[in-house]
Amino acid sequence: MLKSKAILFLIILAATAAFILNILGLMKMLPLIITSPLLFLALLILVLYMNERRRFKGF
Repeated sequence: MLKSKAILFLIILAATAAFILNILGLMKMLPLIITSPLLFLALLILVLYMNERRRFKGF
């Protein structure tokens, strides 16, 4: 239980960091071609992880 909460916290932290980097990319401080895929991957991993946790595994 604690391990899954720690993993979820790290994934949310990574998504937040990617969002901040993307904001910097929109302000032309970082290349947007690097920050946009980073944000996409972070959100994709977050959605996949949240979907996998509640999957019905059978009887």
